[in-house]
Amino acid sequence: MFDIGPTELLLIVVVAVVVIGPKDLPLALRTAGRWMSKIRKVSGHFRAGLDAMVREAEMEEMEKVWREQNAKIMADHPQGGAHEMEPTGAWPAVTPPAPPAVETPHAETAAEEPKAS
Repeated sequence: MFDIGPTELLLIVVVAVVVIGPKDLPLALRTAGRWMSKIRKVSGHFRAGLDAMVREAEMEEMEKVWREQNAKIMADHPQGGAHEMEPTGAWPAVTPPAPPAVETPHAETAAEEPKAS
């Protein structure tokens, strides 16, 4: 991001210790950390706003292209409406399968007369 090398970072730390002092250095680092978090939050919010604007511009461009293509298609096929379209290669009519045949006992065995005793 900032391309700070180890020697440059060491120089910054030494200057901070000399200028601020070791006693107040933790407070200064905390304050610097808060500033950095606020800067990151603001830059993230700004970036999100820019991304939203770019997406809106892309959507408008896509809608414009879609309208142009739709107008061209409608001009090429002025009589073609959805209600007039006939399907080509219609599916064959599907009939449900017949229920399986149930075997019934033969009429002769079922109609036997009881034997007299």
